[in-house]
Amino acid sequence: MIARGGQGSAAALVLVGLACQEVGASFAVMLFPETGPLGIVMLRLVFSALLLLLIARPRLRGHTAVAWRSVIGFGVVLASMNGLFYLALARLPLGVTVTIEVLGPLTLSILTATGLARWLWAGLALAGVVALGAGGWDRLDLLGVVFALGAAVSWALYILASARVGREFPRLDGLALAMAVGAVIVLPFGVWQAGSALLRVDILALGAAVALLSSTIPYALELVALRRLPASAFAILMSLGPATASVAGFLLLGQHLSWLEIAGIALVIAASIGAVLAAARRGSAARHPGPDADEPLSEPVG
Repeated sequence: MIARGGQGSAAALVLVGLACQEVGASFAVMLFPETGPLGIVMLRLVFSALLLLLIARPRLRGHTAVAWRSVIGFGVVLASMNGLFYLALARLPLGVTVTIEVLGPLTLSILTATGLARWLWAGLALAGVVALGAGGWDRLDLLGVVFALGAAVSWALYILASARVGREFPRLDGLALAMAVGAVIVLPFGVWQAGSALLRVDILALGAAVALLSSTIPYALELVALRRLPASAFAILMSLGPATASVAGFLLLGQHLSWLEIAGIALVIAASIGAVLAAARRGSAARHPGPDADEPLSEPVG
């Protein structure tokens, strides 16, 4: 009972983190007229970097050249992922943007899977994208879709880069340093687009709120939840991102979706959950090979 209660509260933390993330994205959209998408990206990364650097206090000496290259690469990925996501948000509904972005880690999971089941999840995801298009191609901005697909690719690269940096740096050190690199990269673009709006205290305060809601609070809640939840259960909960984004877009931004678009989002969520469950089964089989196995199976990549 205690374990179940602990897992239930951990699942609630993940859902709260998802809600905070999408509320933060909604606030960011509201700021677009004042700062532009790149301006709010810059504010988010700068404030997130400052908070992480204060919390982690990373050590700068004693790291290899390979480790620093990993951090710089991670920072580039963070800058591109956030920049492309907010550029897409300026042109697409929040729920649609997040659904397209989720295709990145979903594709990575399918590519690293084995067996016929992966084609089922790939087919479901494709059907979801087709339903999204059929439900409103006339309302979908082509450039926005391109930006969202770029964010999806960046998210897949983020997963790979994060794992690499996690092996090279302890605790939050690598993330804090990479966030600082990302902030430096987007700084000139954000200043160019936001201009004098960055001198307003209210804009800076809202930018800090977006950073807290979109990055700091969700990451802290997810870190606590991961101590109580199996990785597979955590990943399944994270697959609900498109649904929470659609609800936030409807409630906070007045973004209505057609039934076909809602069906498309549901199909992508189902494909994500299926791919995660398949990965969990592969991991279990790798750790506990059958009695007739000649040798242990290797852990799945990613």
